[in-house]
Amino acid sequence: MSWILLIIAGFFEVAFATCLGKAKETSGQTMWLWYLGFLVCLTISMVLLVKVTKDIPIGTAYAVWTGIGAVGSVLIGIFIFKEPATFWRIFFLMALIASIVGLKYVSE
Repeated sequence: MSWILLIIAGFFEVAFATCLGKAKETSGQTMWLWYLGFLVCLTISMVLLVKVTKDIPIGTAYAVWTGIGAVGSVLIGIFIFKEPATFWRIFFLMALIASIVGLKYVSE
């Protein structure tokens, strides 16, 4: 169950990064709503991260959490914010995913 919660926490990390990106593109009340979304997602992500560190070593949990956030944020950047999807970006993204999966399997 802790691994599932850790993955959910990583998705909320992607969500708070996305909210920051959207807030940067807007102004007025819409910007503040994105910042509110950022705070809500940040809080949920952190609470879940703290919860899973009771069962998963902090080094592993934090590395997986940030890895999910990094991979998700890059994908959101490519698909939502139209950032470039160069060969080397995709290559290192795949290497990061392989590292996250590897950490999960050596931490059992």
